[in-house]
Amino acid sequence: MDPRNMPAIPGQPRALSVSELNHQVRHLLETSFMQAWVEGELSSFSRPASGHWYFTLKDAKCQVRCAMFKGFNQRIRPLPKEGDQVRIRGKVSLYESRGDFQLIAEHMEPAGAGALQQAFEALKYKLQQEGLFEPARKKPIPALPRHIGVVTSPTGAAIHDILTVLARRFPAIGVTLYPTLVQGQSAAADIVRAIQAAERHNRADVLIIGRGGGSLEDLWCFNDEAVARAIAACPLPTVSAVGHEVDFTIADFVADLRAPTPSAAAEKLSPDQRDWLRLLDSQQARLLTAFHTQQRRLATRLEHLAARLRDPRRELQDKAQRLDELDLRLQAAMARRLERLQTRLANADGRLQSQSPARHLVIAQQQVGQLAQRLQRATQQTLAHKRERLAHAGQALHLVSPLSTLSRGYAIVSTPEQPVVRKATELAPGDAISARLGAGRVDATVLRIHSDDPASGDSVL
Repeated sequence: MDPRNMPAIPGQPRALSVSELNHQVRHLLETSFMQAWVEGELSSFSRPASGHWYFTLKDAKCQVRCAMFKGFNQRIRPLPKEGDQVRIRGKVSLYESRGDFQLIAEHMEPAGAGALQQAFEALKYKLQQEGLFEPARKKPIPALPRHIGVVTSPTGAAIHDILTVLARRFPAIGVTLYPTLVQGQSAAADIVRAIQAAERHNRADVLIIGRGGGSLEDLWCFNDEAVARAIAACPLPTVSAVGHEVDFTIADFVADLRAPTPSAAAEKLSPDQRDWLRLLDSQQARLLTAFHTQQRRLATRLEHLAARLRDPRRELQDKAQRLDELDLRLQAAMARRLERLQTRLANADGRLQSQSPARHLVIAQQQVGQLAQRLQRATQQTLAHKRERLAHAGQALHLVSPLSTLSRGYAIVSTPEQPVVRKATELAPGDAISARLGAGRVDATVLRIHSDDPASGDSVL
């Protein structure tokens, strides 16, 4: 008998089954600890074919079993390994089948020293796999931008360095500052907002995004995924100028061009005005030389044309006379053509009259009338001939008809078994017979049979 179905003994408390106990403990744990962050060292890490992760998290004194299911661990890069120090966010629970206390992990990140570098490498790997670093997607940087947008802090050294370099090298280039925070927790969202403002403004030919040097933590907002995607999606050519020459951020890999410093970015985007002035002077001298040469060539040509030029009045008189001749020839040609066309029209009208449908219709109506009369006469003759043949055939048929024979006093005798009785010997006294006469029918009964054989006399059978 199942112990669960046994009646309770009076005075003793009801005992829980193991399943009930584990279920209640699991419910108590999961409702008491909604979510918890736990830090420790990875141990006994395993990845079965199902894609779930099972491992132990331990410190110097204790350990706890953990499970991280496939839906939560797919985006964790790089993959954790034995001995890693990690921070886990998850739910406290109980594996009821074995009664094991465990932590259901929903998020994992590196802990302690090197965590930022690991996060940097993970995001770099992810964006590289998506193709955001590919050279084919990078936009060309304009050789001489008319306007430069700068996304940086309005009080930092970066904007001062950029403006100083531009004023020295090419002060004609316009600059618009899109102010933003470049350090702190809210800096990444502020940088994204500034980039989007530059897109909407649509004034700059190229956009510098950067700040001065600092620690990895100070530059961390330029390693934010949202900032990287905003730079990649920006329709303007972008130049990343973050920190010093040795500093690298995710923004450097995503931008269309990396400059080691903000000053270097300004130098890459601005030509040296002294080179341009020398080039302009050279071009001006070449232009003046070409102008004077062309001027002399045109003057010489003008003199030649003036010598060849005739009095335009004589040319006009010749053209007027030629025009009169052409006008007379045109009128004569038009008159001849009109005469030919009138002759062709008269001939066509005569042919049309001879081929008039009305004339053909009258002839056809006459022919139809004649044919109708001939058809009527032929029909009457055919009917008369058929009637005559029918009368002759009727007379011949009447001559050979049995009815004609019967009308002369003969009869056709039949019985129910025989349609026609030809001999008297085929009957017996008492047989019912039927006699067909020339007019009508007679039913009778045989009384005697007379033989027609002369040798036998009038014997009765």
